[in-house]
Amino acid sequence: MKKTLAKIFCLVLAVCMLVPCLTACGGDGFKADTFKIGATGPLTGEAASYGTSVKQGAQLAVKHLNEKGGVQFSFQILDDKAGAEDAGTNYDTLADAGMQLSLGGVTSGSGEAFAKKANADKLFCMTPSGSADPVITGLKYSFRLCFGDPDQGALAAEEIKAGNFAKVGAIYDASDSYSSGIYEAFKTKMADLGIEYNEQKFDAENKVDFSTQAEALKDCDIIFMPFYYTEASLFIKKAVEKSSDAVFFGCDGFDGIAELVADVENTIKYITPFDAASTEANVKAFVDAYKAEYGKTPDQFAADAYDVVMVLAAALEKAGVTDYTLTAEVIGDKLFEAITAADFSYDGLTGNDMTWGEDGKCTKAPKIVTLG
Repeated sequence: MKKTLAKIFCLVLAVCMLVPCLTACGGDGFKADTFKIGATGPLTGEAASYGTSVKQGAQLAVKHLNEKGGVQFSFQILDDKAGAEDAGTNYDTLADAGMQLSLGGVTSGSGEAFAKKANADKLFCMTPSGSADPVITGLKYSFRLCFGDPDQGALAAEEIKAGNFAKVGAIYDASDSYSSGIYEAFKTKMADLGIEYNEQKFDAENKVDFSTQAEALKDCDIIFMPFYYTEASLFIKKAVEKSSDAVFFGCDGFDGIAELVADVENTIKYITPFDAASTEANVKAFVDAYKAEYGKTPDQFAADAYDVVMVLAAALEKAGVTDYTLTAEVIGDKLFEAITAADFSYDGLTGNDMTWGEDGKCTKAPKIVTLG
């Protein structure tokens, strides 16, 4: 009898410990009589800026939707530390807690792991930022709002050609699917355009000291850098130490870099769907609301997450879904039909007239932000 009571006590204690953990990891937690939106992302570690921005952007969208009345939502994001294993484990936790639709994973590697599990359950997910093709390729219920990696690589090559730079360089992370995916598309497009350039690379084991690569690229007029802002800031500073006058040109992973290179005088450009300095009414209203809520300016990841939640809400409305008790599988089929319909489009913070095909890709026009 004592052993039985002890087991019951341990079980109750474990459940009690799990509930605050779910709330503490990010979001407001799943609530009754709401559509439950789940996600995983890096809330700690080197990529925590991305996960935190997605969490806050999604939370703000849920707040605005719920304040309007009508259909209600709740949101929960768990920390995957940008890792596929943690993303898979967190997916199971969220599914067990009642997740009905999702923002998927924040980064590409974890996003792919999350999306594969979601697809098996027919749970609809739209990632705000997982840009690698494997996050959506062959996965019916996995969509994205951000640009795909190949799109960014080809666009970068076109921009470099338009700039008529004499000496071009490129450096990428060979160990990262996001970076290498963009780079391969860039490489192919540069070959098509007949532009030669100096190629350098690094990997997960060597991403702190960029002395060798900076030395090799120091005479370039522009350096293409399809990788995340943390490593990018380190390379840029090292290149500046080598007296480089290059324009540093990145992709959407550069969001968050401005504060890290505030003392750099070189021009820094990057591809993004969102510019917080825009004077467009909807962007300005979002920026003001975000600053009021979190005390800082939102980045692209926050805007992407806000848009995803709003797109999901719009698709639910189009599909006429109002029953909170529907299973993820039923909702998944209804969302797929609504979002891929010819008459469905969305005007958001990160693009106007955004549309989606059955391949899960989003069609919208990019922006290029310039620092310095």
